[in-house]
Amino acid sequence: MKLIIGLGNPSPEYLWTRHNFGQIALDFYAKLNRLEWKESTKFSVNLIKHKNTIFAKSQTFYNESGLPVRRIVDYYDLNPAKDILVLCDDLNLPLGAIRYRSSGTAGGNNGLKSIITHLGTTEFPRLRLGTNNDKKNRISDTDFVLSKFSAEEKRELPVILRDVSERILDFIQD
Repeated sequence: MKLIIGLGNPSPEYLWTRHNFGQIALDFYAKLNRLEWKESTKFSVNLIKHKNTIFAKSQTFYNESGLPVRRIVDYYDLNPAKDILVLCDDLNLPLGAIRYRSSGTAGGNNGLKSIITHLGTTEFPRLRLGTNNDKKNRISDTDFVLSKFSAEEKRELPVILRDVSERILDFIQD
């Protein structure tokens, strides 16, 4: 069993924010593959079970993402180093850049920090999706990640999200 989890905030007001890039990517993948989300109060996620993969969108706030990940990992007896892939935003990467890491620190990402705390390990794969805070001198990082993608950025998203979808598929098939 594999777990692909997209980080984000659950409230509708955060839907198109940069911090929800992981969940936006999973929504795109689900739409491409005609998969439907179901609510799981047991795990505090919206999820899809498809073949040997669970897709999950955390319904806790971003900084508490580790709790639902831990619940799913424990329930399905998953090995974090091999069985899970976390999708998260990264404001230090240019928009469209996708960085895969098989392990590592949180690097300032509070969602990853929560997952590391709850799993007790940094040994899990993650895809960091670039959002590029080129406005650092005018807007704080917090305000930036909670702001919505611009119209111009939204036009770029389909190409980026297709690339992310291919990487998700590679992870599932590996």
